[in-house]
Amino acid sequence: MKRIVIVGGGYAGFYTALGLERKLMRTDETEVILIDPRPYMTYQPFLPEVLAGSIEPRHSLVSLRKNLPRTRVLSGSAVEISHADRTVVVRPYAGDDYALRYDLIVVTAGAVTRTFPVAGLKAGAIGLKHVEEAIAIRNRLLASFDRAAGLPVGPARKRLLTAVVVGGGFTGVEGFGELLSLAASLLQYYPELKLDDLDFRLVQAADRLMPEVSERIAARVVKSLERRGARVHLNTQVVLLVDGHAVLSTGEQFEANIIVWAAGNGANPIIAKHTDLPIDSRGFLLVRADLRVGREDLVIKDAWGAGDDASVPDLSGDSPTGRVIPNAQNAVRQGRLLAANIVASLRGRPTREYLHRSLGTIATLGMGRGCLPVRTYRIYGLLRLVDPSCLSCLCGANMGPESACIGRLVD
Repeated sequence: MKRIVIVGGGYAGFYTALGLERKLMRTDETEVILIDPRPYMTYQPFLPEVLAGSIEPRHSLVSLRKNLPRTRVLSGSAVEISHADRTVVVRPYAGDDYALRYDLIVVTAGAVTRTFPVAGLKAGAIGLKHVEEAIAIRNRLLASFDRAAGLPVGPARKRLLTAVVVGGGFTGVEGFGELLSLAASLLQYYPELKLDDLDFRLVQAADRLMPEVSERIAARVVKSLERRGARVHLNTQVVLLVDGHAVLSTGEQFEANIIVWAAGNGANPIIAKHTDLPIDSRGFLLVRADLRVGREDLVIKDAWGAGDDASVPDLSGDSPTGRVIPNAQNAVRQGRLLAANIVASLRGRPTREYLHRSLGTIATLGMGRGCLPVRTYRIYGLLRLVDPSCLSCLCGANMGPESACIGRLVD
């Protein structure tokens, strides 16, 4: 019996395991093991809505054990991969590290939030990559309002009502828009507080927000946020975050009670530093178009990869870097193809190359507000979507018939 070990239970890993369960019907043919520190897959695009309380946290999670009944799920972290020895070192919640042998490895560990050497960052900032972080941000804002309502106008109250989100990609912009929307909605319950008391700032190192969309739409998003009372700092970096004291590269300083760090993705340390599998100059796993680990002229036998930690060639020509853009659209589809290709290779059939043209992008900016550029279409004003697949059409995941939504595009 061949043992297939999947490192990471995100989109790519989950859909790979799901596909293997469905395609490898002979129970004595393979053993599939999935390693992840969390017992669930997180639908990360929903985390801003979890932050705002628009949806329940459980609605952004998918249980691994419940939905992968024939996969052995190990709750722990893979800390080292030695393909030469066909072993993965697993670090469980309790007990010593141990080596797990495999016949075939699937690396879908996902990326991590990119950080920089900013003083106070680790101690003072909250990320937005896991549901626990989204809940922590929401709880801090709710507590801030309660505390601020009992204080007189002054520095202490000002600090409680000041929030800064660092990072102008989709995660940062969506999280900021939802946080701002939640804060504005809370004001009706606190007559002591006014909209002018809020100081919400979005800091982006580049000269524009959301590089995945056109400059015209990005500029409209900035104007929309500013009309709602927010401040957007472009071409700006955070250089200090000690005890809530934030210092920007422009020299501006302020005190903040809520600091959210969403400054893009970086290479997963297990791939960048703790494996003998080939990586690129950024520390991401080198993967061929058929999702085998390697290069065009080199195949690493029995090693496969996909998702945000993989550098996959973009055959569609949509990406300016020549590598597939790391997002949910691609991770879901790569996971499905990965399962099919693994089964094909085990049964001596040819594999297929990954090719997907982007269907467009969706960014939520708070209750009833959003940004929806889909290919060449640009729609402004009120938009009502009641197609059951409206939330699943772009990422490729089946979110169920209840997934209708109502949104208003930026104007």
